Amino acid sequence: MDSHGPLRLADGARVRVTLARSVIGRSPRHRATVAALGLRGIGSSVEHSASAQVIGMIRKVRYLLTIEAIS
Repeated sequence: MDSHGPLRLADGARVRVTLARSVIGRSPRHRATVAALGLRGIGSSVEHSASAQVIGMIRKVRYLLTIEAIS
């Protein structure tokens, strides 16, 4: 799944999110969203269950992320 394509995940699916771009110069709200996802620096990855809250956070900062669905 590319960060520019549509984000369609079934509720409860697993997703791996990787920070691909820097948060330097981004809005404080976007920086906070990246931190809330558990991402610390470029290249860091985390796995989440695809709940409505997590999907909303990913959509908000998707231009900074790489997103992969996990089987």
